[in-house]
Amino acid sequence: MATKKTKRVLKKGKIVLLIAEVLLLIGVGVALAFVLRSTGDEGITKYEIDDVQTNSDVKQNFEENEELQQYRNIALFAVDSRNSKLAKGTRSDSIMICSINETTGEVKLVSVYRDTYLNIGNDVYNKCNSAYAKGGPEQAITMLNMNLDLYITDFVTVGFEGLMKTIDGLGGVDINVTEAEIPHLNNYQASMYCTEENPNNLTTNYVPVTKSGLQTLSGYQATAYCRIRAIGNDFQRTERQRTVIQQALVKAKTASATKLTTIMNDVLPLIATSLDADELATMVAGIAKYNISQTSGFPFDGSITTGNIGSKGSCVVPLNLEKNVIELHEFLYPGVEYTPSEDVKAYSQKIMSDTSPYVGGAVSQ
Repeated sequence: MATKKTKRVLKKGKIVLLIAEVLLLIGVGVALAFVLRSTGDEGITKYEIDDVQTNSDVKQNFEENEELQQYRNIALFAVDSRNSKLAKGTRSDSIMICSINETTGEVKLVSVYRDTYLNIGNDVYNKCNSAYAKGGPEQAITMLNMNLDLYITDFVTVGFEGLMKTIDGLGGVDINVTEAEIPHLNNYQASMYCTEENPNNLTTNYVPVTKSGLQTLSGYQATAYCRIRAIGNDFQRTERQRTVIQQALVKAKTASATKLTTIMNDVLPLIATSLDADELATMVAGIAKYNISQTSGFPFDGSITTGNIGSKGSCVVPLNLEKNVIELHEFLYPGVEYTPSEDVKAYSQKIMSDTSPYVGGAVSQ
């Protein structure tokens, strides 16, 4: 079980993680394709990125290894923005890697915990979500490539308010709510309720959940469900989020083009991406076979701890970055031979040196 300290450190994650994940698989994967085929790139904030860095040997390996070429990797960032500010200047509350096997349709999702102590892409070590604030998507992708020996060149960033519109547009999501979750779910609904005192909250459509069991949650209820932290730790909260994603994808795959177009007309203004219409159309050619096979969080269970790292504050710490990166590659690319770069080995040693005076042993997710 995670310690109370772990819960305090990780509970800062906001509901935008779910926004990001849902929009990636629905918006980029299904609905966006229908819209783009009829409207082109209109409505999307197209963002050209030309300063993303990665280890040259890693890049060459991804470009030449036939086994790796079947994977399409996209970085996803969610920022707590209500004013369409999707470039640098705001920290990413969600950082995620979506790996799509374009041969089999298998999709794997890895959330990189926002407070993870890493090289933020400029040889400064801090919470990894600060990379986006410092240098926008370019630096954030560089941060992922450098620390994880990846070669990511595309991204999607979303703002704050797309989640409810997406879920409601799909007709809700079917979730098995436990009796213990009900009061917490309703408490979060109440905390987000739009009132005269809090006119900038999310909605006025507050309908309490009154029973346990399998039921259809609205976008607002699903948002509240994904925020539950009191039952289990933050890692279990992430599991709830992924349950919602999987159910949303089920709905999206059977939705009509008209319904998907309506959803995306509402959601498109909240997206910034490096992808264009042709790329998206190619990526979704086999959308019917896409399936979320596995999800996880990084750093991995058994090699993660937390601590107040000097002036950096409360951080999630990979006890051994090199070991974590090996496990990440095994998770994303099973059967593909991988040797950590000298860069990752150096980052791993630096992280251990910086954090060892402040942290203890591993904590469980």
